[in-house]
Amino acid sequence: MYLEQAYKTKGSYWKYLPFPLAFIGMMAWNFYEIQTNDINVEQQMKLLVDLFGKNGFLAITLLQFVIGLAFLLLIVRYVHKQSFTSLTTSRNKIDWKRVGFSALLWSFITLVVTFVEYWISPESFVFQFNLKAFIPLFMISVLMIPLQTSFEEYLFRGYMMQGLGVLFKNRWVPFVVTSLLFGLMHIGNPEVEKMGFGILIYYISTGFFLGLITLMDEGLELALGFHAANNTVSALLITSSWTAFQTDSVFLDVSEPSFGAEVFLPLLIIYPIVLFIFAEKYHWKHWKKRLFSPLLPKDKTHY
Repeated sequence: MYLEQAYKTKGSYWKYLPFPLAFIGMMAWNFYEIQTNDINVEQQMKLLVDLFGKNGFLAITLLQFVIGLAFLLLIVRYVHKQSFTSLTTSRNKIDWKRVGFSALLWSFITLVVTFVEYWISPESFVFQFNLKAFIPLFMISVLMIPLQTSFEEYLFRGYMMQGLGVLFKNRWVPFVVTSLLFGLMHIGNPEVEKMGFGILIYYISTGFFLGLITLMDEGLELALGFHAANNTVSALLITSSWTAFQTDSVFLDVSEPSFGAEVFLPLLIIYPIVLFIFAEKYHWKHWKKRLFSPLLPKDKTHY
């Protein structure tokens, strides 16, 4: 099973700590600086966009995650002696069909929801499609955003979840801890500054959703596809002046953000529907066992 893959690694448990602690520390320091120096994140982003252009700013923002992914995979390979496949899935090989299905499903849902919102409230959107600016945006998004989202998935749902699993010998602690940390990682986002800390409910709940499908499906494939599609389609389709991605997307959202239906609709309706589709398609069973049973190694000879 997926979390048990960590028992195939070499070395001591403490080797799982430095990289996640360093990453979390940087996120915490970033938030501390914003709060103590009263930094206006939206204004700072506007200055950077004016300096580098929207596509340049997006590429610079994504590059740090690409570097982080490369560094993480090097640690997994050379420190833990673990294969890329075992970090990704419990299956003998990565199921790319799962990645594709999840990405297509969430892309379709995102498009439908966006155009329903446009139909209901067209005054909230400005059509700003510019082919000359959109082509480089498309290239950057397709090539780099999946790497950015993969870094987050491999760090939280892969590396940290497996490491915490072998440390605590159960599934629920890594499930809860990584989901909370994933949500809190977004605390420095401009969306939080604009809408308040309540929006963290959305990020934390999304973390639980991604952790749930990872544990139930015994692999990262569905989470990888979902997360990549979510960020890529969002970057290409719609942006606003107060979101983390500033892009030359098809639409610009000019509405005033609010902590309301647009936050709870995915959590209470859309996520459960997606979960049901996955469960039916992949015949998920034994939910209690996969989420809460003890995590015991078949072979402890490495420790």
